[in-house]
Amino acid sequence: MANKKNLLLLFENPGEPVFTQKGTNNAVFDVPSRFLDDRYQSIGAEIQNRFSDDAGERIPVRDIQPPNLDNVGLKQLGKQENFSVFIPKHRKLASALSDIFLKARDIDHLQSLAVYARDRVNPQLFNYALSVALLHRPDTKDLDLPLFIESFPGKFLDSRSFVQAREEATVVPQGSRRPIVIPRDYTASDLEPEHRLWYFREDLGINLHHWHWHLVYPFEASDINIVRKDRRGELFYYMHQQIIARYNFERFSNNLPRVVPFNNLRTTIPEGYFPKLDSLVASRAWPARISDASLRDLNRQADQINLQISTLERWRERFLEAIAQGSVVNQNNQRMALDENTGIDVLGNMMEASILTPNPNFYGDLHNMGHVAISYQHDPDHRHLESFGVMGDSATAMRDPIFYRWHAHIDDLFQQFKERLTPYTQEQLSYPGISITGIQLQPDNGRTNLISTFWQQSDINLAKGMDFVPRGDVFARFTHLQHLPYTINIQANNDSGAPRLGMVRVFIAPKFDERGQPFSFRDHRRFMVEIDKFVANLRPGQNTLKRRSVQSTVTIPYERTFRNLDARPTGNQEQAFNFCGCGWPHHMLIPKGTPQGLQSVLFVMISNYEQDRVQQDLAGTCNDAASYCGVRDRLYPDRRAMGFPFDRINRQGAETLQSFLTPNMGIVDVSIMFNDRVAGPTPRN
Repeated sequence: MANKKNLLLLFENPGEPVFTQKGTNNAVFDVPSRFLDDRYQSIGAEIQNRFSDDAGERIPVRDIQPPNLDNVGLKQLGKQENFSVFIPKHRKLASALSDIFLKARDIDHLQSLAVYARDRVNPQLFNYALSVALLHRPDTKDLDLPLFIESFPGKFLDSRSFVQAREEATVVPQGSRRPIVIPRDYTASDLEPEHRLWYFREDLGINLHHWHWHLVYPFEASDINIVRKDRRGELFYYMHQQIIARYNFERFSNNLPRVVPFNNLRTTIPEGYFPKLDSLVASRAWPARISDASLRDLNRQADQINLQISTLERWRERFLEAIAQGSVVNQNNQRMALDENTGIDVLGNMMEASILTPNPNFYGDLHNMGHVAISYQHDPDHRHLESFGVMGDSATAMRDPIFYRWHAHIDDLFQQFKERLTPYTQEQLSYPGISITGIQLQPDNGRTNLISTFWQQSDINLAKGMDFVPRGDVFARFTHLQHLPYTINIQANNDSGAPRLGMVRVFIAPKFDERGQPFSFRDHRRFMVEIDKFVANLRPGQNTLKRRSVQSTVTIPYERTFRNLDARPTGNQEQAFNFCGCGWPHHMLIPKGTPQGLQSVLFVMISNYEQDRVQQDLAGTCNDAASYCGVRDRLYPDRRAMGFPFDRINRQGAETLQSFLTPNMGIVDVSIMFNDRVAGPTPRN
């Protein structure tokens, strides 16, 4: 039986042939002659001997009858083209290839199929399909998948940096190489107000989170159970709603108003975006969008896309009509009620347009094709042979200001459903006998209720994505936001006379709107950013609950966002990557704030865990970033609606956050103060 960890070597150096040396041990695959690409068939023995002469390990590959990749159209996407899960044609190709891998009889068979396909299909398509298969096969789901940035660094880093990186790798011996410093703000000047948010939109961890979420939640597969995960549609809604809330918080930190939804598809887009990225595999620069561009109908035969803007508008009207009527029409022309428990999940599946959507022909593909229409704005009929812009790729979409305007509009559509739900009553919000009597946020070495933020530099290894250069580490050094660790101290009183369990829900939001005025609750609830959620034991009488910021159930730590797999812990300390790699980067847990201190409010609620509990065993699972990512092969670990208690409008008489509070809730004013200093890089393993 083949060693399944050898499958991970197939992600390395995606532009190089499969028979080149890979990994720290300079391993080579002994590729059967007929597996070789046509270009190498006539010189196969010579080439394989050349690369295997000094190999540290030879990996045998079973000779099988190769699959006919043409039968499922897998060669329709050229190896030098870009790949996107938002494009229907590409999704079908990815589903077909991942299906081939998922149906492999065993690890040996899977390795042979993957080795054969690797040099014959688009490298990004191969990466996605093999990743989906490894995540969902019972015999490979424990593998630590390599970071996408390691295979395709050109989707994340300044194009000029790769010239320096190649020089460093070619000229400087291993051990003497210096990190290539990525400029802090290289995509625009201060003349562009949106550029103030470069550190958020272009953050590597944020973009990796978005890519990884769409990887663990694929749009389609022949096995519907791979797509049909618990509350998947609701999670699509909530994860993106939280991104918009967090982005608006960041805008307030930079003296910018809340994001303006892109709700008029016929108007111009005032914000331009020039990504300054190269795709190392596709050998093309990512196209830009000039200021004041407008969407146009798409007719791109090569991509099998024929889309009118009026079609997007029609899909949107049908979505809103379903909300107004309180039901959707399925493919059998039957009505399905949108109730308060499952309605948002149905709508999320419709909006994302996964194969779980109840009626794809009628409700269409608004979210994905909105991304596509924006990403092809510069070349709608393919006359210039240009590929899509950054909005067309889940790994790059969050770099573009229009991403947030588009998703602000998508969230507005979801909120029309949420605002029709009956507001929570005081009885539904209360936890009899439980009250919060005090909250303090205590930073490490800092002033109470003051969160300090600053810049920090970190390194990431580009070696596995640098094709046709000498082997060895090549690091890029980038700058990102960081905050001082803190502890939240909660004083809670249990007057029930018996021990109780509570679900502690922690949110943070700006205290005032962009005009410096107090929020109404109806408005304020959409600015609430969830930063933690945990279960607490409440003894009778007074309790002091302490919670460290590093324990957040929203984020994953630096080590998991930018980890070195070759130096990862082993044994009991090792954790499966899969869902463990999905989560908001911890260094972006707290918004930037301002030099004077951005006035904010920290909200804490203790709800009745007996009403929140989901009966399941979470032992051995990665559930510490469950708020945005769920838990693999398990139910979402909270029975309440995602975003509770802020997912509905206020009850009568609760017009402000203060008047909304019940005894088991509490708020405290906190200040987020930014210090324009740069801390040194995180030590490398």
